[in-house]
Amino acid sequence: MCGRFALTHSFEEMVDWYNLIVPANNNEMTPPPRYNIAPTQPIMMIDNGQKGRQHMLVRWGLMPGWVKEPDNFTLLINARSETSAEKPSFRNAMRHRRMLVPVSGFYEWRRTGRKSQPYWVRPRDGGLMTIGGLMETWAGSDGTEIDTGCLLTTHANESFSKIHHRLPVILRPRDFDQWLDCMNNEPRHVADLMQPVDDDYLEAIPVSDLVNKVANSGVEIQSPVELPCEAAAVEDQVKSKKKRPLKKADDDQLSMF
Repeated sequence: MCGRFALTHSFEEMVDWYNLIVPANNNEMTPPPRYNIAPTQPIMMIDNGQKGRQHMLVRWGLMPGWVKEPDNFTLLINARSETSAEKPSFRNAMRHRRMLVPVSGFYEWRRTGRKSQPYWVRPRDGGLMTIGGLMETWAGSDGTEIDTGCLLTTHANESFSKIHHRLPVILRPRDFDQWLDCMNNEPRHVADLMQPVDDDYLEAIPVSDLVNKVANSGVEIQSPVELPCEAAAVEDQVKSKKKRPLKKADDDQLSMF
């Protein structure tokens, strides 16, 4: 699953990357870098408008339209792409409201026993990454409307499976039009897009547990750390070298020490 991500690229970069149509009176969409985006917070999504691609803010946590008691309903932050076209919670959105979600990278945790090691995962080239998303507008009996959304996931590729068995559905620019065209493309027409990316597309950087707290929202949560197990392995290797007996003069290679 994907439970945290970051969007630190500038809005101007996103306008260029996605060829966005921005209204002339749009002054509020100059967001600062966000390093620790969590469920229930607003996230940016992109869809096809009448004049071209447009952006909007939705609450991260999809709420199906048929929900009557939202306070008793668990927000859906992820949807399994393999079953999204059949599940009642996602099938309408999968058919009619497929979205693009711009991210700079996401966080994932690798469980080892009772401990979890967080990783900052981003494209190796450092560019923008696009996750396939779904959007649903929930309407209350009092006329209240809330735009909500979730991220799609797929099975992990071989390299990422060492960290987690699920991976966000990452879309390439060449697939944006096909994905967003819900008028002509049913879910079966985009099933081939919901596959794991190539093994060399992502890099996973171990970071500290600062990311675990939503209140920590600065760039420092992406600072690399040395994994304890790796440090221990290096220390053991050094110790083993110290204990190794010195070679005699008639060895194949003479020791200088």
